[in-house]
Amino acid sequence: MKELNINVDMGESYGRFKVGSDEALMPLIQSCNLACGFHGGDPGTIRKTIDLALENDVKIGAHPSYPDLAGFGRRSMKLALDELEDLLLYQISAVKGLVELAGGQLHHIKPHGALYNEASRNKEVADAVVSSVNSHGTKLYAAPNSELKRSASES
Repeated sequence: MKELNINVDMGESYGRFKVGSDEALMPLIQSCNLACGFHGGDPGTIRKTIDLALENDVKIGAHPSYPDLAGFGRRSMKLALDELEDLLLYQISAVKGLVELAGGQLHHIKPHGALYNEASRNKEVADAVVSSVNSHGTKLYAAPNSELKRSASES
């Protein structure tokens, strides 16, 4: 029998702007995608959400995005592939480091918003995402039949 994984985007509050109901949802889910600070999330929110996930035995994933706080990561950006990979490595490494400092382990990576959509249809962007994921030795959450899924299967 397959295990059901209820997966939710979390930790997206930023400064005084509250987004979502992380505390209410966390006990009901199996895994979360934690905003890395580029579309939502700030250091305090990220740490608080990590602690909440660990208290509730929820698997933690990094949720990196384009650098688009104003557009909540929903605007596509044309970036050089090496710049995109650097941005992804930075975001993922920050969340992974905070998770490990709290005594946990990064479980997966799932790109956010426009980055997820672009990587689903653009092989070069998908390859940059997969390279970043492989650098961290963790799972990738991707849509079936997408370039992102195909790129991950090829690596």
